[in-house]
Amino acid sequence: MGFGCVDRAVGRTGAATNSRVVGIATSDVRLRVNGREHRLRIDNRATLLDTLRERLALTGTKKGCDRGECGACTVHLDGRRALACMTLAVMCQGRDVTTIEGLAAEGELHPVQAAFIDHDAFQCGYCTSGQIMSAVACIREGHIRSEEEIAEFMSGNICRCAAYPQIRAAVRAATEAGGV
Repeated sequence: MGFGCVDRAVGRTGAATNSRVVGIATSDVRLRVNGREHRLRIDNRATLLDTLRERLALTGTKKGCDRGECGACTVHLDGRRALACMTLAVMCQGRDVTTIEGLAAEGELHPVQAAFIDHDAFQCGYCTSGQIMSAVACIREGHIRSEEEIAEFMSGNICRCAAYPQIRAAVRAATEAGGV
């Protein structure tokens, strides 16, 4: 019969779903994302990444490794960078969450977004949103004094296409343009 579960009430075999599991702890939360408040009932085990993507349809934040190793899911919590795959959504109540979708103001690209375009700081683009969110934080934190310092403080974000020279050039250009 395989590894599915049997729904004895109707005699079907299928995969277990959360609606069938007894004892899932949930919470009612208010999440403030990109300046907008969202009221949700969520599984206490849900990551911020999954909540953003699956419940709020904010798919700019990418799921890469889902283990906190690649940085594709980088968002800002209260202005500081955070890995959304390693953050429980229930822990974000009362905090400001900013995603790549909330970075641009009134339809204008953020200076870091514009610098990434100008310096061709992406190839496949999968890591780009996390790279941009980290770059904004890196600039805000003042870690832009040298090429080596930028590389060090952006090292939590992996680019499999190896566009690191272009990414560092974009960070420098955004800094010079008053990037944050």
